[in-house]
Amino acid sequence: MYRLYGSDWAKNWKGTSIPTGTVKWFKVVQRYGSIAPDDGSRDAFVHISSVERAGFTELREGQKVEYELVPGRNGRKAADNLKLLD
Repeated sequence: MYRLYGSDWAKNWKGTSIPTGTVKWFKVVQRYGSIAPDDGSRDAFVHISSVERAGFTELREGQKVEYELVPGRNGRKAADNLKLLD
C-alpha cells in the first residue's frame, strides 16, 4: 500500500482538485497578501514565508496560482505550496 501526500492526496481524494485563484494583492513590505479563489469561496491569506518556500520573492496582482489551503492564524485558511500558472 502506498500513501498519497501533498498535491497527490488533494488530486485523488474523492475527485477534489487543488485550488486555483488570482492574486488580489501582495505587499512585500507588509509581508502578506490575498488570493481570490476561482471557485468564489472566501479569499485565502498568503504570507511571504509561503511565497519564499515556493522559490519566489513576491507575487504580482493578477497572477494565477495553484495552492493548498492550510490552517492559518485566527482560524483563517492560508495558502501554501504555491505554484504559478501563468
